[in-house]
Amino acid sequence: MGKLLILGTVAFDAIETPFGKTDKILGGAATFIGLAASQFEAETAIVSVIGGDFPKEYLDLFKKKGIDISGIEIVEKGKTFFWSGKYNNDLNSRETLTTELNVLADFEPVVPDHFRDADVLMLGNLHPSVQLKALEQMREEPKITVLDTMNFWMNHTFPELKKVISMTDVITINDSEARQLSNEYSLVRAAQKIHRMGPKYVVIKKGENGALLFHNGEVFFAPALPLEEVFDPTGAGDSFAGGFVGYLAETENVSFNNLRNAVIHGSNLASFCVEKFGTERMQNLTKEEVERRLEQFKQLTQFDIELR
Repeated sequence: MGKLLILGTVAFDAIETPFGKTDKILGGAATFIGLAASQFEAETAIVSVIGGDFPKEYLDLFKKKGIDISGIEIVEKGKTFFWSGKYNNDLNSRETLTTELNVLADFEPVVPDHFRDADVLMLGNLHPSVQLKALEQMREEPKITVLDTMNFWMNHTFPELKKVISMTDVITINDSEARQLSNEYSLVRAAQKIHRMGPKYVVIKKGENGALLFHNGEVFFAPALPLEEVFDPTGAGDSFAGGFVGYLAETENVSFNNLRNAVIHGSNLASFCVEKFGTERMQNLTKEEVERRLEQFKQLTQFDIELR
């Protein structure tokens, strides 16, 4: 059993989609990553910060899922990070209504001593300087370090982001972010340029159109499973990342062939996330459901092509 360390936000979200809206509910990148990763046999910990307003029941949920919370700082007199957004009818674009950094504004990550030798390090979407501080606390170099980032950091903190990118093995970004980071429209050329920045592997997420994995001129594609109902895409990318790193931590195998499996597991977990608002679906997800859907992925993607 490998060790997985997750850096990211534990937060409140308020979401509106064409199918309804919520008040403040559990959210945050580390939350979605952790809940998805909890489907695998790995020692998992979260490093984050919350305020005194964060319900104990959510912390109990993490512990119930086997997630170590000793790296979650509680600022008793502070308020937890809060984001609210509204999705357009196609669910592919959204408008941010509110962003309240609160305790996240002064966050200094502290990696628990017993996770400074983690096999897999997942740097969730945060300020690159925070990601770097966590990375520098690792006592041993992880077998694999995975970075998630976004266009905001590319626009405002590019020198720091470039340094973090150079120190990671895998970067996971969406197609528009890959194009912005590389200044290339072709995703193949974009991946080639990003490889030269440091990462051995580039994962480009394409939402309902699946995900691409690039490595040394090789390309692997995993489709997104067609679903009858999609309620809320919030956290789908983070759930993908959680499935990806959770599988790598369980198998302790970071070869290209195994990363292809990890992409499938990431896509599988992301497909559950969108079926309910926020983390609702991920909180109650069973291993049996995960296995059944993996079988659907297998039927969707595996077949013999008769060559003429």
